[in-house]
Amino acid sequence: MMQVKSKSARLKRLSRIEGQVRGLARMVEEERYCIEIVTQIAAVRAALARVEEEILHDHIAHCVEHAIVSGDAGEQRRKVAELMQVLGRA
Repeated sequence: MMQVKSKSARLKRLSRIEGQVRGLARMVEEERYCIEIVTQIAAVRAALARVEEEILHDHIAHCVEHAIVSGDAGEQRRKVAELMQVLGRA
């Protein structure tokens, strides 16, 4: 579970990313130079990667840690499998 402070920071960051994506749409509409658009796409991708990393860190620090501390082997396996699955997609 995400802390309130973290949640607020993540939402602000995602709002900025949303603005960047709208800016990309304007750039395409205005037929801006392709390299400028690709550069902005890379910036959006990097910003999303940072948010993803922070959320994964929170997941490990809270959800996975909780499963470990609980002593429930089934829950521990589920959390590790879940984490491996999501990392495999990345």
